[in-house]
Amino acid sequence: MSLDTPRTETRPEPRAETRSEPRPEPRPERLTAHEARQRLEHERNSRLTQLRAIAEAEPSTPDPMASAQRDTVHRVLKEIDAAFTRVQDGSYGDCEGCAKPIPVERLEILPHTRYCVPCQRDAA
Repeated sequence: MSLDTPRTETRPEPRAETRSEPRPEPRPERLTAHEARQRLEHERNSRLTQLRAIAEAEPSTPDPMASAQRDTVHRVLKEIDAAFTRVQDGSYGDCEGCAKPIPVERLEILPHTRYCVPCQRDAA
């Protein structure tokens, strides 16, 4: 090698670390119709239980708080029924605002939702 030639160092490529732990399965982009129905059924049963608890705790005099709770539960039950219809017609999981898929994580938390988070903010 001459003195004019720049010297280049060659370093070995770093090795990728091997893990003994299995990698988690990638999350599906959508819930299956079966999974959606199961989650909606669970949500419906929870809301019906809430409705029964409100009715049992209701005093003989009108209670505005209980009335508001009852109205909210009835509204959510209607939304759950609408979600069952979307499962049947194949549109479940599509945002009604932008038509993009609603993330699975959101559907797992709020199975009757019609909107993705950005569109829900716009709708509010």
